[in-house]
Order: sequence, then C-alpha cells, then structure tokens
Amino acid sequence: MASTNNPVEVERQEWKKRQMKERLKQLLTVSSPVFMLLLWEFLSRTAMIDPRFFPPPTEIVATFWELLSSGELVHHIGVSLYRIFMGFLLGVIPGIVIGLLMGLYSPIRHFVQPIVMALMPIPTLALLPIIIILFGIGDLSKVVTIAGSVFFPVVINTAAGVLNIEPIHMDVAKNYGADSKDYFLKIAFPGALPVMLEGIQMGQAIALLTIVAAEMMGSVSGIGFLIWTSYKAFLLKKMYVGLILISFFGYLFSLLLRGLQRKILRWR
Repeated sequence: MASTNNPVEVERQEWKKRQMKERLKQLLTVSSPVFMLLLWEFLSRTAMIDPRFFPPPTEIVATFWELLSSGELVHHIGVSLYRIFMGFLLGVIPGIVIGLLMGLYSPIRHFVQPIVMALMPIPTLALLPIIIILFGIGDLSKVVTIAGSVFFPVVINTAAGVLNIEPIHMDVAKNYGADSKDYFLKIAFPGALPVMLEGIQMGQAIALLTIVAAEMMGSVSGIGFLIWTSYKAFLLKKMYVGLILISFFGYLFSLLLRGLQRKILRWR
C-alpha cells in the first residue's frame, strides 16, 4: 500500500501510461497508410481492381527509382519546390503585413476588406490565363499563382487574430506610451500568431494544390507537368509517382509547420 501512495511512484505510473498512449498513437498513424498500401497491392495483384489503372505499389516504387536514377524526377521535384517556396513567401509576407494593418487600424480594414472579400471567391487558377499573359509561361507565372492562393487565408486569419486580442492589452500599451512600432511588433504580431499560423498551415496546403494545377497548364517541368503528361501518355505508374510525391510533401510540410507552431507557441 505504501508504494501506491508514494507520489513519485504515482507520477511514474502516470508517465508510463502517457508514453504508452503516445506509442499507440504513433503506431496507428503509421499502420493506416501501410494497411492501405498492402490492401492496394493485394487487390491489384489478384486483379480484383484493374492493374492497368491501379498498378501495384511495388511497381510504382520501381518506377520511382527508375525516374530518380535517370535524374528526371530530381529535376521535376527541384522545379516544383522552388516555385512552391517562392510563391509561398510571396503570399505569406504581404498577407501577414496587410493582415496586421487591417487588424490594428480600422480605416485600413474598411478600405482593404471589400477588395479581399471580392477577390477571395475567385479561384486563382481561373485567373491563370491572365497571369500567363502578364508574366509568361515561365516560373514567375507559377510563383504568382501560388502567391495569390496563399495570400487570402493568411491575410484573413492574421486580421482575425489581431481583432481577437483582448482590448486590455492595447490599453496597457497605450498607457505605457507604446508607439506604432510597439503595437505592431510587440502586441499585434505575437497576439495574432496562433491564428496566423493556422492561416499559414492552410496556405501551404493550398500551395500544393495550386502548383499541380498550374504546372498542368503552360509548363514544361514540375511534378504537375509529370502527372499530366504521364496521364495523357497512359503511363500511369509515372502519374502515381507524381501523385504520391505531392501527398508526401503535403504531409512533410504539415509536420514541419506543426513542429514550428509547437516550438513558437510554447505557452499553448
């Protein structure tokens, strides 16, 4: 009985339970995609699904290594990642700045908000022909397309984050003689950070969706180009390589942003 009443022992048992729960969650997270791949392999090998349209994952992996060894895949991945990174920055940075200004200053919010609300429902891909006319068919048009898609969730979430800051913080800063720079960097930015990061998380998912569609139109390289040309040539194993790569990068970027969010928002 003494050992069960020992606070140290109780805490150790609780820690072990939490560790077991975490390992179980990790196991479930890994097992679900593995199960789907095994099921896909079995159904394709037994022709329960048409292997012409759904080739076995093992054959897709073999195609992946062939493309990787030839250097073709590295080229497409490098081009797409460059476009995603540049477009992401071009959309996120102005989105944060304008969102903070909208949240802090009512005149700016009332001036900018109608424009944002009017443009946001228009799919950026619908504007792609105009973007290509303005910026050509090179990397710049793809970067601008991604930036336009990323900008709106970031600016809206950032403005909402500032507006959700308790007024008492603004009042205290005003009483201590805070200037515009202090409001911007020491109150609005950290106060809006949790909601802002959610907008950035949404933006990275939209960036991946956009790059695939943008590279299918007026492009000669990139993962989207690989997917589209493979589909038209009925090289479905190559097409699935591109699709799986997009899925992988989406999951990887999401993990990186979630890790950054936990590191920055330690108090949450």
